[in-house]
Amino acid sequence: ALVMFWQLWVVAGIFLGFCANVILGSAFIPSFILMLGIWFCPESPRWLMKNKRNAQGFKSMNTLRAHPIIGARDYYYSYVLYQEELALVRGDSYFTRMRDIFTVPRIRRANYGASTVMIAQQMCGINIISFYSSTIFRNVGYTATQALYASLGYGAIQVVFTIPTLFLIDTQGRRKLTLITFPLMCIFLLAAGLSLLKTTGSQGAQIGPVVLFVYLFTIMYSLGEGPVAFQYSAEVFPTIQREQGMSWAIFINNTFAGILSLTFPRMTEVMTPTGAFGFYAGLNLIAWFMIFCFVRETKQLTLEEIDQVFNIPTKTFLAYETKQWLPWFIKRYVFFNKSAERPAPLLEKVQEEKAMLRSQLQ
Repeated sequence: ALVMFWQLWVVAGIFLGFCANVILGSAFIPSFILMLGIWFCPESPRWLMKNKRNAQGFKSMNTLRAHPIIGARDYYYSYVLYQEELALVRGDSYFTRMRDIFTVPRIRRANYGASTVMIAQQMCGINIISFYSSTIFRNVGYTATQALYASLGYGAIQVVFTIPTLFLIDTQGRRKLTLITFPLMCIFLLAAGLSLLKTTGSQGAQIGPVVLFVYLFTIMYSLGEGPVAFQYSAEVFPTIQREQGMSWAIFINNTFAGILSLTFPRMTEVMTPTGAFGFYAGLNLIAWFMIFCFVRETKQLTLEEIDQVFNIPTKTFLAYETKQWLPWFIKRYVFFNKSAERPAPLLEKVQEEKAMLRSQLQ
């Protein structure tokens, strides 16, 4: 949840940007508050360990744990793992580790997941609203001032609905939030596009549905993909390859953000605004399918447990998701069958199978 404060201050900056209509200047305010907050954060024990400042690292770990004994246990565990990692990558260059995110199976699966949530953030169409909200609202009949206020509402909604996700992301999980919200984003974005076709009636009757569905779409984004993308990408890679993994994930995100910003105006001319909204609504469904296939749940897992999650072959993961998890999900959340028995987590099943195999070999 602490990592998600990044997303909270991003959307706060967007909100204040619309409010003051001076995006660069007003975004300074939440950035300054965040800077002050960082001053009181303890330094990363891992970074201190890497720089051979073990006494300070142990002290920092104790600050982050509920009891010194727990801190001592976790710091020792991290130290042993760090030494093992150093032995594995000794002599490897930056570009060798970059190659690893595409060639080493465990890291490649993490890269699939991180790249998926990053590209899905652009496929969902949120930056259509972020980049062109005032233009969209003016095109449906708002004056420049009214469009500014509508954009202000868009920014405020992002701030308000990002806050509950600080708690939901570690209780409901990253995968669950995105799988639930992407179909709803598809529906609301399509509805907003179709509402643009209404050209009769009062101004309120024409504009109201567009604004309503854009706001509902934004709420779903703020409860799911918005906070998940960077949180998920930051935690799935091993610490040795995290620098390279995050670099690649952010490259994917920013590249497609640039493509979107350059192509959307032309899309509205060729496909009409309704067609452009419908196009991105369809991309939401494709993004849902990609998340289902490649994004693995990481909620409340240690870095070591995340390693085990991504060590599971993709074929095994998809077999579990399609034959066990998906049927349960449909029974529980589509047909509201509260008695549907939830299957055991895949990680537990794999660990049990390995334990049985070891006992048989002995």
